[in-house]
Amino acid sequence: MNEQQTAFQRLSDILDTLRQECPWDRKQTIKSLRYLTIEEVHELSEAIVEIENLKAKAESGEADSAEAETQSSTLNYQFMKELGDIAMHILFYCKLAEEQGLFTTADVYNTVCDKLIDRHPFIYNKEQYHGESWEQLKMRERDHRSVLEGVPDSLPSLVKAVRMQEKVAGRETGRPDGDIGITAPTAEPLPTDEESIGDMLFAVVDWARRHGINADDALCAANRRFRESID
Repeated sequence: MNEQQTAFQRLSDILDTLRQECPWDRKQTIKSLRYLTIEEVHELSEAIVEIENLKAKAESGEADSAEAETQSSTLNYQFMKELGDIAMHILFYCKLAEEQGLFTTADVYNTVCDKLIDRHPFIYNKEQYHGESWEQLKMRERDHRSVLEGVPDSLPSLVKAVRMQEKVAGRETGRPDGDIGITAPTAEPLPTDEESIGDMLFAVVDWARRHGINADDALCAANRRFRESID
């Protein structure tokens, strides 16, 4: 086995031992792990944001180079740990599913391999590729009635807005940055840099708050109207 296979087998063996001998691990179920996985995903997200923020400060000269290098090493290690936690959770779910006779770990990895091959016909199946976008290929593969079927209702409202717009743009234009026909309610040109847009979003939240409106509720309603217009 190569280094990656050895590490994967080591994790698998440890989980088998814990499942047999650790009281906490032995009592876990697919349901009980769910909220813990959500927490781990948020921790991974925070680690990524911290790394990107440090990169931005280093590129702008706001951070001392020696200090930035030390912080980068620490953040990269934290990033690696969070990825490990997610990898552990995925394998734990696989083992729980195997115990229940639902499917095997190999089934999980083969399924995602098959999906990646199907979604990249311009590499693996050139004769059947006719220029379809990623979202168009997904809809054909699953016989989707709506491009938005894959967007979970439980996503945070802002994340959901981004994903819905990306999916519709990808379906209509073949590009996630394509125009989907939404016009901002303003007569002034909108900024296009991340910092200005972040400040603008923050200001909108404050404006809504001062007028007795919860910005998250307002965006949830806008998401619902957008989904209904697409469906």
